[in-house]
Amino acid sequence: MKISAVIPYVAWIGFRNQLLVKVEADNGQYGWGESGLSGRELAVEGALKHYREFLLGKDPRQIGGLWQEMYRSQYFEGGRVLTAAISAIDIALHDLVGKELGVPVHQLLGGAHRDRVECFASYPGETELKDYPALTRKLMDANWNAFRVNIVAPPEVSYEGKEGGVLETRKAIENTTQAILACREAAGPTAMLGCDAHHRLSVAESATFLQRIPSGTLDYIEEPIRDESPEAYEALRKLTDVPFAIGEEFSSKWAFKPYIERNILQYARVDVCNVGGLTESVKVAAMAETNYIDLLLHNPLGPICAAASIHLAAAVPNFSHLESRESPVEQLPVADTDVFTQRLQMDGNAYPTPTEPGLGVDVDEAVLKEMSIKLWEPPRLWKTDGSYQNW
Repeated sequence: MKISAVIPYVAWIGFRNQLLVKVEADNGQYGWGESGLSGRELAVEGALKHYREFLLGKDPRQIGGLWQEMYRSQYFEGGRVLTAAISAIDIALHDLVGKELGVPVHQLLGGAHRDRVECFASYPGETELKDYPALTRKLMDANWNAFRVNIVAPPEVSYEGKEGGVLETRKAIENTTQAILACREAAGPTAMLGCDAHHRLSVAESATFLQRIPSGTLDYIEEPIRDESPEAYEALRKLTDVPFAIGEEFSSKWAFKPYIERNILQYARVDVCNVGGLTESVKVAAMAETNYIDLLLHNPLGPICAAASIHLAAAVPNFSHLESRESPVEQLPVADTDVFTQRLQMDGNAYPTPTEPGLGVDVDEAVLKEMSIKLWEPPRLWKTDGSYQNW
């Protein structure tokens, strides 16, 4: 069996672009993968075309060896564009081989540890403070017991001469604090409650924010600051006792290495479509297991990303929760039923561990070929003085 085609598709599906990759074998078998570098899909598509040149004719069953060749073949190893491309191909290879062998992908990773992959919900970004208690009770009533507050910015207003909105950091800190307290009061002590700061804060701002929240209220703070400096996170660690969830932007096991070895993170936010696919994700999981760190998987993309994440979650011992946008309080406009003819379905707050061969996802390629990319940009945020702020 040899690889006969590597075909990237970039298309606006639902509410964002998705970069899907189909890997075909000369015996007619195929697999689908997805890349995670949202907003820069054309750069990843270019990398995929480079990789295609030497992947054709290779044995698709040699997944680990092909990963090494893709990662190291250009001398300049790594980087988010390259590992996003590798991720898509690696996932597609697992799907192809799983279907060829007639087994679900998690069997290729060692087999399932659990019957269900439980998820956490996110509150809608436009939620008003007064609505958090009712939304929390709605989740609890539907047996969702893990949820996440996003940092609550004031209503965005246009900044003269700039696209986007203004983030008033101190007001956002106050609003988010009140939202967290309201959610905890409504949920009681047993629910898992996190907060995603989306790396919008500095060390000092993060400390101010977290010190205003009573100890034990928040189960984790996600990405409070940017991730380039482990030393900055170590400084913040000394200023708060709230666990850190870090890693959705990491593009290799080496990016996770200092955070795991120095016990900086308590939850690893692995993104299977960015970190290097399933091959790299299981290695990060093993590294995390040595320090008793669980995976809190990032899952913001389409059904292929979700399926790959579910198989990963099923196959590792140290899994906590999977991000989901299909909760009772936040159902984004997916609008992909015409594209995805088969996908994994939720049962309550969890996905049953898949049993069908491969990922359990299939695509109507004829429909996909008729779709096109939108050159989308993430929202822009500005500080009140007109300087740039992270989205």
